[in-house]
Amino acid sequence: MAAQPETERQLSALMEVSQVAAESAAPAEVVEVLAARLGMSYATITLRDRDTGEFRIDGAHGLPKESRNDTRYLPGEGVIGHVIESGEPVLVPSIDAEPRFLHRAVQQKRRSGQDSSYVCVPIKMGAEVIGTLSAERVHGSSVPLAEDARILSIIASMLALTVRTRQDARRERRQLAEENARLQSRLKGRRPARLLGDDKRMREIYAQVDQVAPSMTTVLVRGESGTGKELLAEAIHEASPRKSAPMVKVNCAALPENIIESELFGHERGAFSGAVRSRKGRFELAHGGTIFLDEIGDFSAATQVKLLRVLQEREFERVGSTTTTKVDIRIIAATNRDLGGLVAAGLFREDLYYRINVFEVTMPPLRERRSDILLLANHFIDKYSQGARKSVRRISTPAIDMLMAYHWPGNVRELQNCIERAVLLTEDEVIRAPHLPPTLQTADATGTAHRGSLKSALASLERELIVDALKQHQGNRAAAARALGLTERIMGLRVAKYDVKPKRYAGPR
Repeated sequence: MAAQPETERQLSALMEVSQVAAESAAPAEVVEVLAARLGMSYATITLRDRDTGEFRIDGAHGLPKESRNDTRYLPGEGVIGHVIESGEPVLVPSIDAEPRFLHRAVQQKRRSGQDSSYVCVPIKMGAEVIGTLSAERVHGSSVPLAEDARILSIIASMLALTVRTRQDARRERRQLAEENARLQSRLKGRRPARLLGDDKRMREIYAQVDQVAPSMTTVLVRGESGTGKELLAEAIHEASPRKSAPMVKVNCAALPENIIESELFGHERGAFSGAVRSRKGRFELAHGGTIFLDEIGDFSAATQVKLLRVLQEREFERVGSTTTTKVDIRIIAATNRDLGGLVAAGLFREDLYYRINVFEVTMPPLRERRSDILLLANHFIDKYSQGARKSVRRISTPAIDMLMAYHWPGNVRELQNCIERAVLLTEDEVIRAPHLPPTLQTADATGTAHRGSLKSALASLERELIVDALKQHQGNRAAAARALGLTERIMGLRVAKYDVKPKRYAGPR
């Protein structure tokens, strides 16, 4: 009969531990149940770190927080280490008399001077020890150590699967977080100083710049006119080890065919009429740095052949020279043309195309990154306000609506020009709808939106066309009908319907 209360406490503890394990699997809650239901003065759960192999306290009752965080165990160290190594429970009748007891976790715990008994059991998955469960009670308790060991072993077996599941979930969350951080790093990249935008496609470009800038790899920048291809080339150069060396820019479309070879490769004195002295070409000037070939799709077939050699060998001859010049350059090319289509049409060399298209970066058109429009607009406002010595602070809502509704065929360059114009026109601190170019004006913004129905709008247009035709043919209904593709009968009906007076438009008799 005397054992009945203890049995009831044990059953109550087992039931509560089972419930806690099912609901949360939190070690701290399990040890609190042990302390509350079984009268333990101290209890811990240690779990193996699957990355380091160390066993760390994952839940404790009766320990300072700093002890829980700092304490580590390896197989063979102390009582807990022995349980880890052997996979068998250890019963310690008297902690003070046990030499293997390290007091590692309890060294900061203020002891009352009373000796304690201690039990430590393994938490196992099959033959693998994945943790330990230990508890301490005041020495001389009426509860036998073997009974404590039995109850702790039952609880340990109940916890094993839950603990392993929790460990797996924790590891998966950590791996997922690490992978997500790596992904975000790749997407975001470090925004180069010359580029602006927070759109997802721009963040991908920042990551590409980070990836390619440190190398010597040839880069092909694609994109519509005005998207910022030259700025991207500058960003790659400035993020590269060559940033202190020159970056030479060549607009291939702007160079006349008869001088392009001299411009690129230089010439010797007397090489042609007007060559009064030797001159370095753009490739020599870029030695040690970067050369940017803009609109490379406009090169002639002859120039493409010579450019291919430079790409392959990094060498060339000046016009009028037989001496080979070697250069150390990084090449960035750009185009707004479909080079693949030009290759298929025989207008661009296939071998040159594959030489320049090693690492491709595509600048998105502004209409595909609308979330950046206001960011860019505000940037240009700051830039041109300083130049115009004005204090323009914001854009009005109607003007914002116009900026967001426009399709921007000229991309960022067109937006830049629009804002420069608006800053010059405004006479206060606000850019308003009338300050924007006529191409951006909408019916709503100008107050000219048609307020009637489609039927009335069509009728108005039809009347206007009839009147214009009559004016053109000096009131001659037959001639006006032929011009509009109508029969004279239909023309007569329309004239009557809209109360048009053909004689009003008749010429002098």
